Amino acid sequence: MKLENLFAALPASQDREHILPVLEDSGIRIERIISNGHPSPPDFWYDQESAEWVALLCGSATLKFADDREVALKAGDWLLIERHARHRVEAVSQDAVWLAVYYDETAPRGNGG
Repeated sequence: MKLENLFAALPASQDREHILPVLEDSGIRIERIISNGHPSPPDFWYDQESAEWVALLCGSATLKFADDREVALKAGDWLLIERHARHRVEAVSQDAVWLAVYYDETAPRGNGG
């Protein structure tokens, strides 16, 4: 067993977004993302092969989707993003910490109970 903390070892450098792989196994990938106030570059869109469950652990952010929908997130909010749902980080606070889980949404899953 290895105990770690998502808020430990936060990067000192705030010049870019920082991604820390937490777990990758059997078609699932979990990352801690520190945005440091860095939105997506202009005209950049994520178009991912995997579905994404993303939670904003602290801070605030706005995600924009290619169909012009915008979703404002505050600490504690989470969102499911389907694969190939083109999106970008339109705005993000300096203290934003995310937890992102990437997975194959077509794979069979248990019922959660």
